[in-house]
Amino acid sequence: MTKYSYSLLVCCVLLFSGCQSIEQLSIDYMLPAEVSFPSALRRVAVVNNMPPIPDNKLILEENDEKKKDETEIARKTKYFNGDGKIATESLAEALANENYFDEVIICDSALRAHDMIPRESSLSKEEVEKLTQSLDADFLIALENVQMRSIRKIEYLPEWGVYAGTLDLKVYPTVKVYLPQRNGPMVTVNASDSIFWDHAAPSMAQAGAGLISEKEMLREASEFAGTIPVSHMLPHWKTASRYLFTGGSVNMRDAAVFVREDNWDKAIELWKQTYEKKKKGKQKMYAAYNIALGYEMQDSIHTAEEWALKAQKVAYDVDKIDEKKTQEGVDLMDIPNYFAITRYLNELQERKEGMTRLNAQMERFKNDF
Repeated sequence: MTKYSYSLLVCCVLLFSGCQSIEQLSIDYMLPAEVSFPSALRRVAVVNNMPPIPDNKLILEENDEKKKDETEIARKTKYFNGDGKIATESLAEALANENYFDEVIICDSALRAHDMIPRESSLSKEEVEKLTQSLDADFLIALENVQMRSIRKIEYLPEWGVYAGTLDLKVYPTVKVYLPQRNGPMVTVNASDSIFWDHAAPSMAQAGAGLISEKEMLREASEFAGTIPVSHMLPHWKTASRYLFTGGSVNMRDAAVFVREDNWDKAIELWKQTYEKKKKGKQKMYAAYNIALGYEMQDSIHTAEEWALKAQKVAYDVDKIDEKKTQEGVDLMDIPNYFAITRYLNELQERKEGMTRLNAQMERFKNDF
């Protein structure tokens, strides 16, 4: 099935709904981390446990022989180890900037720099206890590995008459969390993310030469590597787009005015009037969707989900899902209302499912967030 973005499908809703108007809004909300730290853990020491020659099993062999674009002239793939000192400093700074722990202490000297023989990368129970005592920390977060995979490409863009050099770098940091008096790490976080550079020039040589140097790339990428695991370990904010239906009736237009005044309660009252007045159809669907959005904006996620389910049920009939189930070649573009509302419902359910974990993770702040 063809993939479409949420924004595109919302635009399709408008096309199918005639004169219906829509406004885009932004919402910021917090998502829970994958790792939960007891509230008693308030002082963390960030240490550099990256070996001189890391284990390079993290980067899975990827098929680099994808079909090349007609414009592509050359490509080169290389693998690198990151700078453990830079990545550790970046990790400590990123953790400190979140203000989640009372204190973040850094020990960026390589713990394994003087190893005479290879050993297990994980810190031993004795090492953890010694480090937490000497650094006066409750627990440790250790950078264990940073691997990188770069793809440099040169393309010729005939419509512009220029050569474009690109560098796509994927970064794979690994961190482990250690608690005193515990054998082995509490948790291991293997994360990844990408950064990208490009440069256009009149010649192939200039396009390649204009890209970032390997030395500078490794420095910037190592800094970037330290920031990647933080969203996996700490609660973090997300900015998302939401869509408000504002036309089709006096109530819908008046409600939009209340929204601009940040008076969601009054807006919800008007949308509920429209929902109750209409027995079926798009106006009933839009009203239910807007009510869900109104409750989400007030952090009433459970109530928002209830109204999103009502909107989805009406959308099911509006888009004639039962009829289209028996048809061949039905695409998402044929059920834009149902698809867009279902996507929104899924986001609400994701938020609801994470609320218990988020509340536990924010207990140290008395859930003031």
